[in-house]
Amino acid sequence: MDRMPNWADAVLVPLISLLLAAILSALVILAIGESPVEAFKLMVEGALMRSSGWGYTLYYATNFIFTGLAVSVAFHARMFNIGGEGQAMLGGLGVALVCLYIPWPHWTVALVFASVGAALFGALWALIPAYLQAKRGSHIVITTIMFNFIAAALLNYILVNLLRPVGSMDPATARFPEATSLPTFQDMFSTAAAPMFRGAPANVSFFIALLACVLVWFLIWRTRLGYEIRAFGHSESAARYAGISPVRITIVAMLISGGLAGMMAINTTMGEAERLVMNATEGAGFIGIAVALMGRNHPLGVLLAAILFGFLYQGGAELALWTNIPRELIVVIQALVILFTGALDNMVRMPLERVFLAARKGGA
Repeated sequence: MDRMPNWADAVLVPLISLLLAAILSALVILAIGESPVEAFKLMVEGALMRSSGWGYTLYYATNFIFTGLAVSVAFHARMFNIGGEGQAMLGGLGVALVCLYIPWPHWTVALVFASVGAALFGALWALIPAYLQAKRGSHIVITTIMFNFIAAALLNYILVNLLRPVGSMDPATARFPEATSLPTFQDMFSTAAAPMFRGAPANVSFFIALLACVLVWFLIWRTRLGYEIRAFGHSESAARYAGISPVRITIVAMLISGGLAGMMAINTTMGEAERLVMNATEGAGFIGIAVALMGRNHPLGVLLAAILFGFLYQGGAELALWTNIPRELIVVIQALVILFTGALDNMVRMPLERVFLAARKGGA
């Protein structure tokens, strides 16, 4: 019998962890002489109370949905994919090649093939660590971390020496053709009478991220492959006994994970910058780990956690702009949320399990 109901594990544990992180963050803000209540009001105002704020929140959330889903798929196969950052960088290269060198008649067609290019390049970058884990026993954490640095160096070389326009000093590609420009939320939802999402980078790729959530849910819980991934993640020996190949599942799960991480680039590279630039990922690959942990590796949980971290990113930018709270402290607050919802998860879970066990015994 489970020591704690599923609803408590999915809702109560993250909620209490988040509350503890908020309390500690409030104490830190108090320590530097600022009001935590005013800081929270400003974060809510800047990230949620205006359409432009929502536009930035959902833009960041889109990145975190893709990287969170990437980490969660690997988690289901008992693998810790730390390489989402590098896979997203190479996904950007796939988007850039598709957009720059193929003349597209319309953004809808370009989006389909750019998504394929992003997923393909991200998956290929995950293939080598997957092969090393499956066939050579190399630890996936070590290899994916190494490949993040290799991806950054490789992309820097390609941008500076191969794709940079002649005469440009910026390590970036040329701007993509107009036909590949994705509609922003401002384009989609604004009217002359009611302008919305003014200047916000949120774009149609947010809906691609929502579709990815549905497809990952269907894959993991409604397909034979998803069952094999989960079975392998629960017990490799039992999976072998059932005829499931560990090599195949390891490689396939990492290919899917890398492809999802690579698809983040349709938001940052095709949707926002409209060209490939260095550091477009901005740490989203690592934030995806916290998003997956907080979302309990379920697509709905990943979606909600991604929106929360989008709120923290946009709200933190508002704090840094309008208060004396330094930008570094915003990073500390984000780190506290990650710490309590990820690394210190058992600090909340174990006392709750004892409470539910005691309540069950008392009612028996």
